[in-house]
Amino acid sequence: MPDNLAPRAVPGPDRSARIDAARDRSGCGSRGLAFAVDSAAVLHLVSSTSSEWLDRARSDLDELLLDHAHCEKKAAGAAVKLLFSYPHHRFLQEPLAELAEEELEHFRQVLAHLDSRGIRYETIRPGPYGMALRALVRRDEPERLVDMLLVSALIEARSCERFRLLAEGVGDTELASFYESLLACEARHHRVYVDLASRLIPREALEVRLRELAEREAEIIGLPFDRVRMHAG
Repeated sequence: MPDNLAPRAVPGPDRSARIDAARDRSGCGSRGLAFAVDSAAVLHLVSSTSSEWLDRARSDLDELLLDHAHCEKKAAGAAVKLLFSYPHHRFLQEPLAELAEEELEHFRQVLAHLDSRGIRYETIRPGPYGMALRALVRRDEPERLVDMLLVSALIEARSCERFRLLAEGVGDTELASFYESLLACEARHHRVYVDLASRLIPREALEVRLRELAEREAEIIGLPFDRVRMHAG
């Protein structure tokens, strides 16, 4: 179908209500919360996003939002996949089920923002970030599960860091409020994944591996990419 004939979302009078309702259901609101993200201590990141990324994000918010929608859907899928892959680990079940539900709620919130801006939800070319991180996962258990949990933790951490940048500098009041509302949830998701991994190996070994993966994450997030993405550039 030609692009000019493809159906597009049409903003309706209930869009703001849908966005607010989805936010309320998520339970992740951080408005009014004194929320300071220390990348090293709280999120275990070893690099900070440059101001150039924020400039690129502001220059193409429509594509950034579309990518964000796909990120939330992938995050929900990753949590569900772990549930099905490791049913014998009872301690994973409720935390990952709750995580998947919250990620899907965030997906619905982003869809509502896409609709309100008249952006058609569609497939886009992903950046190299997720695939490159998952290529670091070791093959044998329990190291494989540990790495999958820690990779997910770092993805959530990077999301939190970049959501904070958007909340503070996106230049759009509605989107700034939206990204502020996600901060506490993303930080908590990071912590949940790290805590689950700590059930599998001694804490000292966990901290060493988390640092190793964080250093590689810093290299991967810095890889050049020709489009604006939540986890690229």
